[in-house]
Amino acid sequence: MLSIATLWIPFAIIASLGQVARNAMQRSLTGPLGTWGATNIRFLFGFPFSVMFFVAVILATGDAVPWPTAAFWPWLVLGALAQIVGTGLMLLAMNDRSFVVTTAYLKTEAIQTAIFGFVFLDDHLTVLKVVAILIATIGVIVTALRPGGEKGFAELKPTIIGLGAAAAFALSAIGFRGAIITVPGVSFVTAASYTLVFGLFAQTLVLTIYLLARAPDVLKKIFGLWKPSMFAGFIGAFASQFWFLAFALTAAANVRTLALVEVLFAQGVAYYSFKQPLSVRELSGIALIVVGVGLLVAA
Repeated sequence: MLSIATLWIPFAIIASLGQVARNAMQRSLTGPLGTWGATNIRFLFGFPFSVMFFVAVILATGDAVPWPTAAFWPWLVLGALAQIVGTGLMLLAMNDRSFVVTTAYLKTEAIQTAIFGFVFLDDHLTVLKVVAILIATIGVIVTALRPGGEKGFAELKPTIIGLGAAAAFALSAIGFRGAIITVPGVSFVTAASYTLVFGLFAQTLVLTIYLLARAPDVLKKIFGLWKPSMFAGFIGAFASQFWFLAFALTAAANVRTLALVEVLFAQGVAYYSFKQPLSVRELSGIALIVVGVGLLVAA
């Protein structure tokens, strides 16, 4: 039976599944809305659902509405702005012809999160956890990279996009965890839900103002596509809720490393749904991911 301290494991797995669905929906909206329009979908339409989640949590836990310390706001701003940048770069990568290569670099997020968490939050990482993070990350890169790809200067763009997005998402995870753990006097569920509400509000505000100033026609298109946008917003808020719950319980590096199981989900879909065979290289990468995630959970 799981204790509260180990609940971050199912929370992260549920969030990973939700993220796969959210990314697919955002990708389908990038065409008609552009990169930043599709990015704003998850925030603008996710915010109302985060408020609903928070109200439900308050009613269920009986916690009072918290009043965070001054330290809460800088961490929140870091998390919110870094996630906007990371999401925009991720969607840009999805439209790049070297998407697979970019994705491999994107998955270095776990390593970067571990470094940032150690530096900024003094998150304790044992040698075994560091080894687990490295093994799982190498497994993802081995699985994602394809032989015979583009060489030379053409590789520079996807490398920069992938590493930049990974760094932004890593800083976002650190910022949100830093905000959550500064919320005083309430349960971890309330602290996580409260942070999510303010995080999505800040992100919605920033991107909506940007679109009003630079591309007001995109906002009109967003509301014209309100049905798919609403569902994407719900899935996004749902996934974020579980990410934040996991961040409330353990170091962000642990959560983002376990999130690499997303690659296993994608490979499973490709194999069972599309009958795409797995190469020896892909099987080797999957084995490394499983070993790395197993070591992390055991640690």
